[in-house]
Amino acid sequence: MKSFAALLSIVSLALGASVLHFKEDAAQAPMTLPMSHPSFDLDLNEVRLVELEGQPPQWMTELDKVHLKAKGVNFLDITEAQDLGTVPRIQAFASFPKPNATEKVKPILKTLSTDGPRANLEKFTSFRTRHYRSETGRQSQQWLYSKISEITAESASKALRKLITVKEFPHSWGQNSIIVRINGSSTTDNGVVVISAHQDSTNMWPFLPAPGADDDGSGTVTILEAYRALIAADFHPVRTVEFHWYSAEEGGLLGSQAVAKEYEKNSAKVIAMSQFDMTAWVKRGTREEVGIITDFVDTGLTQFNMDLVDTYLDIPYVETKCGYACSDHASWSKAGYPAAFTIESAFENSNKNIHSANDRIDISDEFSFTHMLEFSKLAVAFAVELGGWTEPA
Repeated sequence: MKSFAALLSIVSLALGASVLHFKEDAAQAPMTLPMSHPSFDLDLNEVRLVELEGQPPQWMTELDKVHLKAKGVNFLDITEAQDLGTVPRIQAFASFPKPNATEKVKPILKTLSTDGPRANLEKFTSFRTRHYRSETGRQSQQWLYSKISEITAESASKALRKLITVKEFPHSWGQNSIIVRINGSSTTDNGVVVISAHQDSTNMWPFLPAPGADDDGSGTVTILEAYRALIAADFHPVRTVEFHWYSAEEGGLLGSQAVAKEYEKNSAKVIAMSQFDMTAWVKRGTREEVGIITDFVDTGLTQFNMDLVDTYLDIPYVETKCGYACSDHASWSKAGYPAAFTIESAFENSNKNIHSANDRIDISDEFSFTHMLEFSKLAVAFAVELGGWTEPA
């Protein structure tokens, strides 16, 4: 295995000597790396407060975070969210209900298609990278916002559009999170249901191309297709349902922490949050299945997701684990909200091309839009079963 310094030498040749410089003394002292890229606002010497599993928070540089990601170590960058999870939370449900809205859910499932997700993902992966501190990362977020707005205008009835808001949740780094809210009909505060994915991508070395087709372009367009189908069916929920597309997941769950912190500050009653991160890969020689994460999640909500798979999907689930802070559900769990996470397969069978230039649609026939469709079904079922349904006046 090449040393990290040797790897940086190769990268510097790829990027150009004027872009990347490093020095390391004969005693192998820590490197100082004043690096830049004309389309990035990223200082790898910037110091951040990072939380690892079972350890007190520690200050480290952005470059240290790159090292952690290269080693497969999950973390939260808590620099701007140090007080997340300090407000006591009361569980909204003693237990989650069994699925019982079949007559509402199944007709919507028949309207789901792979056409929209394919076209949307082809566009979404055409940006050089969706890194949250890159210019193309900002552009990709702006395109996603415009696509969500376009789908809302085209698919929702006039009456339903009055219940929908499409907003950017601003972040200091420029790539904003996006929140779509379908207001519920209930006159009492009976909570909010959240369905989410992350929109950013990264290469293992941040300045290199990162199409991010599976991680998490797949989850992004998966829940977008679910949203389209729901509003096209004139979905008027009893309980408010929100779709979130987070920025900066790859930077240490920055976007979702900021959103969860805001909801916590406002005493929002989030009764359930479900994350969709990587939904397209079916490893050759394995069965098609939904990976349901069972570690660092809410057990009741996780069982509810299992019940939804059994009731509405054409493939089975497999229980699997991904470790501490492996996706944005961890931000909501830290805030004390019930959170769950589904992924494309058992974790060990998931896509190994992520965080590279090879995370593309066309890299292999293992990348499957029909597999993604099963996860759109899951998102629709989650929304209707927990959001409820009221007939419009």
